[in-house]
Amino acid sequence: MEPTTEDPLAEFVAVMRRLRAECPWKKEQTHRSLARYLLEETHETLEAIDTGDVAHLREELGDLLLQVVFHAVIAEQAGEFDLDDVARDITAKMIRRNPHVYGPDGGAAGSADAPDAATVTEVWESIKATEKGRGRRDHPDAVLDLPPTLPALLYADKVLNRLERAGAAPPTAGDDLGDRLLALVAEGRRTGIDPEQALRDAVRRLP
Repeated sequence: MEPTTEDPLAEFVAVMRRLRAECPWKKEQTHRSLARYLLEETHETLEAIDTGDVAHLREELGDLLLQVVFHAVIAEQAGEFDLDDVARDITAKMIRRNPHVYGPDGGAAGSADAPDAATVTEVWESIKATEKGRGRRDHPDAVLDLPPTLPALLYADKVLNRLERAGAAPPTAGDDLGDRLLALVAEGRRTGIDPEQALRDAVRRLP
């Protein structure tokens, strides 16, 4: 059965509401029980990106959207929030964290002088730190609100980013394997290379 409306997203939400009401398996699911599927679909989306398969990427983005909508429908039925709330929140966040486009008060006019990408990133991180109540120069804050389940290289990259912004010196390679890996992540940051992606690409090149 193909979608029948001109608003595919609204139709999809309606489908998920019905499935949640009428499908025994979907009735039983919770945010926690669905967590593994969110992780799996995220990794499958990364696989599609790595292979450059656009059709596969389209499919996997749909599977990711399924997870977002499923969680939103569960929350909606519990009277917590719905998909519109999720959309409103992320829209407000994007406007708030991009003052070069929307202006400091979230209006329609941004800065006449568009900043470079590095400045945009710095402003984004500064606004994010303020929103989350993190002091920019407080080193212990470097690991606050970072999910411990992040891949190790990505986790290290984010911590180093925060420490650099706080004025800390980059790590140097030591004898310990972990120290050497951390130094390589720092090197990747200096050269503009994503260490997580670099390692994934290297593994793909193996015979």
